Amino acid sequence: MKSRLTRIIPICWAINQTFRHGYHFKDFKADLAAGFVVSLIALPLSMALAIAIGLPPQHGIYTAIIAGIAAAIFGGSFYQISGPTAAFVVVLIPIVGEFGLRGIIWCQIIAGLILIICGIAKLGKLINYVPYPVTTGFTTAIALSLAVISLKDFLGLKIENMGLHFVDKLVNLITHFPQINLLECSIGVMTLLSILWAKRYLRWAPAPAIGIITGSLLGWLFSYYDYPISTIGTEFKYTIDGILYSGIPSHAPLLQLPTFDKGNLLTFPSLMEFKAFLSPALIIAALAALESLLSASIADSLTGTRHQPNAELNGIGIANILSGLATGIPATAAIARTATNIHSGAKSPFAAVIHSLLILIYVLLLAPIICYIPMAALSALLILTAYNMSHIRQFSTIIKIAPIADRIVLLTCFTLTVFMDMVIGVTIGILLAVILFLKRISHDTLVQIEASDPSLNQHNLLPKDIMMFKIDGPLFFGTVEKAYDRTNFINDSIKTLIIDMEKVPFIDMSGMVAMKSVLSVMAKNRKIYLCGKDDVIQKIMKKLPHNLRKDVETSLSVNEVINLILSTAALQETQESTLLASN
Repeated sequence: MKSRLTRIIPICWAINQTFRHGYHFKDFKADLAAGFVVSLIALPLSMALAIAIGLPPQHGIYTAIIAGIAAAIFGGSFYQISGPTAAFVVVLIPIVGEFGLRGIIWCQIIAGLILIICGIAKLGKLINYVPYPVTTGFTTAIALSLAVISLKDFLGLKIENMGLHFVDKLVNLITHFPQINLLECSIGVMTLLSILWAKRYLRWAPAPAIGIITGSLLGWLFSYYDYPISTIGTEFKYTIDGILYSGIPSHAPLLQLPTFDKGNLLTFPSLMEFKAFLSPALIIAALAALESLLSASIADSLTGTRHQPNAELNGIGIANILSGLATGIPATAAIARTATNIHSGAKSPFAAVIHSLLILIYVLLLAPIICYIPMAALSALLILTAYNMSHIRQFSTIIKIAPIADRIVLLTCFTLTVFMDMVIGVTIGILLAVILFLKRISHDTLVQIEASDPSLNQHNLLPKDIMMFKIDGPLFFGTVEKAYDRTNFINDSIKTLIIDMEKVPFIDMSGMVAMKSVLSVMAKNRKIYLCGKDDVIQKIMKKLPHNLRKDVETSLSVNEVINLILSTAALQETQESTLLASN
């Protein structure tokens, strides 16, 4: 019963596979070291991402803790690190602006349910059908938007409302640029330089942690000399038992069940609210699935392993539901953190669990110290994250060497994502890619005729009253018009028609209907031979009415039909000659 349920709803796949192959103490030590490295990167980044979407930093931390553990335990990848990611920032800003914290919580819970349904429906492999120019286009666009958002704190600008659209944000930055705070900007620059220096010269250490520590020390130095610096402690407050505190609370995230109490964050949404939440939930689910499955594929290429895509969808779905119940934000797999986890020597999903538990320990023990992290240092980390996810080299490579259709798809998806939103960009990008692909296939599908008429057949291989109608390529809704148009070349002198479909790999319903129409036109007082793959021919024959079916013979080989016709003609000619001689 248990194995049957696991096949239907694949969960805990990676954990089960880990124990099946054997898990030893040396593997645990390797996971502990990798989890420690990743936790030092994930802690500041989780806070920065929550701040970027307009929420207090603890909500990003709760996501890294709860979603990181849940996705690792229930998911289908051995090395995946899940939590808040930069790809979500641009999507979540308008959702938080419209619905607030309660809205984002319910959106991700609904998104989690959608992801689980997709996992049960075994839709995990659909990621393979998203064109590369589309993923590159919207990822680069999101990176650009994230970098622009991060510049406010990096430059120390006091902008109350950056605006919802990219142009609004850019105009606000340019307008307020004369108000740049050089001290906070210097913290951001030093943080960036420290991260880059550590990546080059301290490869054994997590570079983001080195950068945050450097920026925090510089910020503390400025504060010591009475230069005010924006930090987590100065920008964010929380209340416990009516007492106001600065920074982040030093307690573990608490899972809460939804209630009907109107004052609760997890109050069940009304039907009207549910309808309002459904559209952004679909967006969150689509992006979470895309990022998680892309990250899992990259992890496979780095390690030589194979993930279970449907289990991964279930895992990230459960992770989002639990993250929402803990007042976290939407989560998905983080490609950069996953790569760091692999390069740090992780052996199993327990490295991701350990990284989340370590973040919990940091919050419980170091919350008063975390308050001193400057906002400019966190924004510097976001800018570097934006650069790393921008795929700028892949973007430029597509522009330089890719076919014109791919370049059109890339630039369309990028432009629409930047100036409108990701959903429109990805949707239009995929539709455009499909249309251009169908156009290319339609162009490559050839329809030829061969007959004794020299204007139609230069080689004149067939007898006068025989014509060959040849289709080379798939016969579907994009190519049926080309096949149907060629029927105009058939004249009344043609008594036998050979339809060569040997090079038709597949046929859809539109193709079957078109062939029915073609045969109805061609079969008037003619003998028709239909040649091609058995599955293609049988689909056409089933579509034909009974009175038309009797005029059509089928064969797998055109040569067999031609030999049969020629031998029959030769036999008939011999019989006629014999009869004439006897007379």
